[in-house]
Amino acid sequence: MKVKGVTVDLISRSKLEELTSSEKIDFIIGEVKKGKILILETGLTAAEQADLIKKTMSTIDHDTFIGIEMEGYPEEKVGFFHRLFGIRRSRITVIGPANLLKTIRKDDQVIETIIIPGKGV
Repeated sequence: MKVKGVTVDLISRSKLEELTSSEKIDFIIGEVKKGKILILETGLTAAEQADLIKKTMSTIDHDTFIGIEMEGYPEEKVGFFHRLFGIRRSRITVIGPANLLKTIRKDDQVIETIIIPGKGV
């Protein structure tokens, strides 16, 4: 018996750390194309976010995949080397299909999203 609904996957820091940047992007796009919403314990760097958006835009198919919605919080404590090399990684990131996930509000403490049922991929 198949249960209808939206799948939300919580992706651990250790899972993300074992992937290269390219592998992370491919993993995220693959899961979002399946209609899943991902919550990443450790977010993406600004460069990874840019690459994710770029690759997503190149794979959009208006019949099956219209894109992603992504929100995250920047890292609070930035170490010396991170500042020196300009590397900032978000603390938590929510990513999902643009037709299923909409950000309603984001402030310093809450990312409020709505999952739109019935618009599955």
